[in-house]
Amino acid sequence: MQVDIDTVTVELSGTRVVEDVSLRAGSGQVVGLVGPNGSGKSTLLRCVYRALRPTAGAVRLGGDDLLTMSTRESARRLAALPQEAVAEFDFTVAEVVAMGRLPHQGAVARETDEDRRTCAAALEGVGAGHLADRGFLTLSGGEKQRVLIARALAQQPRVLVLDEPTNHLDIAQQLEVLSLVRGSGLTVLTALHDLNLAALHCDLLHVIDGGRIVASGDPHDVLTPVLLADVFGVRAHRVPHPETGAVQLLFDRLPSP
Repeated sequence: MQVDIDTVTVELSGTRVVEDVSLRAGSGQVVGLVGPNGSGKSTLLRCVYRALRPTAGAVRLGGDDLLTMSTRESARRLAALPQEAVAEFDFTVAEVVAMGRLPHQGAVARETDEDRRTCAAALEGVGAGHLADRGFLTLSGGEKQRVLIARALAQQPRVLVLDEPTNHLDIAQQLEVLSLVRGSGLTVLTALHDLNLAALHCDLLHVIDGGRIVASGDPHDVLTPVLLADVFGVRAHRVPHPETGAVQLLFDRLPSP
């Protein structure tokens, strides 16, 4: 399913934090948002998963305006894992993941065999099947993150919005989760801090600075030393990944003027 962000502007407390942003995530694409802290990435994503209403512009899923849909319909099309998700559930892991099935159930939620199979597959897919009977509050930060990703996948959306999905994960888990997301066949819109992970796993990158998109395109074309110096204030050295050929970056401080 295609996602279109059409000239979205967001003002918060009189400050314009996102300004006239337009981008498209084609069906099945993994599209990354990168930029320094406070650049507007999370604010933009909050508009996509309906946590925030844009001041101007529109978000469309499959050509339909997001704000004209019922919350149930949008939840059937799109699942999200916000960066600020505080999920201190006093439930088992299996119960947390089962929450992802609610958009597919009737007014009186009753778990079916299909729901249980879907949830079990989602947990296994993120390498957390062995945690099903554990209490969510007993998990480490990385384990909680994997369970929340499993909950989003159990929702069986066509679009997945992830704001820093690799938070709290070690490097092996980061690679596993992003490979899983990439192999899901879903349309994915994600904000990432790690530029090397973004270059490796995204089909398309948008660089956001000061609430505006300042560069868009293939990661190899976008992540140039000049742009990284201007936007992130670092000196970057580009090297090809020895197996994939994807651009990888080594950083050091810019020399003093």
